[in-house]
Amino acid sequence: MLKYSRQRESIKNFIMQRSDHPTAETVYMGIRKEYPHVSLGTVYRNLSLLAELGEIRKISVGDGPDRFDGNTSPHYHFFCKECGQVIDLAMDSIDHINVIASHRFGGRVEGSVTHFFGTCPECLAKEISSKSS
Repeated sequence: MLKYSRQRESIKNFIMQRSDHPTAETVYMGIRKEYPHVSLGTVYRNLSLLAELGEIRKISVGDGPDRFDGNTSPHYHFFCKECGQVIDLAMDSIDHINVIASHRFGGRVEGSVTHFFGTCPECLAKEISSKSS
């Protein structure tokens, strides 16, 4: 059994109250108000542990730092190539993609990770307004 930790609980609560998929650095800066002596290493270790336990989700975004999501229910993410924002996408499940992938594959497909990327609405609006100026 895992020993209770106030810092870990604070990290989890910080993430659960957000929808912007913060980085470890953002979490660190956010909980330092309550725990001024917490180290960045402690934040990283606890984020990894919480993700391993399935209490939060770790999102790898390629070139940028990992992001963390308090919503562990199945859903999809959009990555903005312009500003780096990670946004939840409200859409129907596409889990049938696993069946399609299995169709001509000799093994067993047990899951998939699907990310969408492009330009977010805010960056697209800026792009359009700068072209019309």
